[in-house]
Amino acid sequence: MEHAMSDQAKDERAPEEIEATQAAAERTEGGVEGDYEALMRLLKENEDLKDRALRAAAEMENLRRRTARDVQDARAYAIANFARDMLQVADNLQRALDAIPAEAKASGDAGFKALIEGVDITARGMLGTLERHGVKKLEPKGEKFDPNFHQAMFEVPNPEVATGTVVEVVQPGYSIGERVLRPAMVGVSKGGSKPAASAAEPGPVNEQAEKDA
Repeated sequence: MEHAMSDQAKDERAPEEIEATQAAAERTEGGVEGDYEALMRLLKENEDLKDRALRAAAEMENLRRRTARDVQDARAYAIANFARDMLQVADNLQRALDAIPAEAKASGDAGFKALIEGVDITARGMLGTLERHGVKKLEPKGEKFDPNFHQAMFEVPNPEVATGTVVEVVQPGYSIGERVLRPAMVGVSKGGSKPAASAAEPGPVNEQAEKDA
């Protein structure tokens, strides 16, 4: 009799226990799903942080390279404006030497010769000093015309020379590093054989520059 009542009570409690068990299972399943979602969220955040860190490192490296390049350029080109001004002084000294008549140079006057030598030494010394600081003279006679370094003043018909060749240098140019301080003023050939495909075509004649020369 007692055994029958125990079985009956057990049967009566069974639905409640089943519901409780199912609820616990659902909570457990929901907890697992929640943990999985949290884990995936953390993994995504971790990937985002890694990506940001890599981007920041790349930006810092680019900044370092740019800064190093700017410092190098500053060192190389700091005297560019000063050098350009000094070239004008050197040009004036050379013009003064070129303006002396040959008879005067051969006159034999000791004082006059000493003056000429002094001016010549000063001009050459100035150019030598600029050269030691990275200033290079451009005398492109016989080279292909390059508009980056040369300035066409006129064209010279010459069927024996490839078109686009520098055949005369009116005024030498100067560069510092990879930059041009002053382009060489040149005469360029035309009428000869066609230049190589890589040769630059001469630009238009610069009349104002021709006047300045």
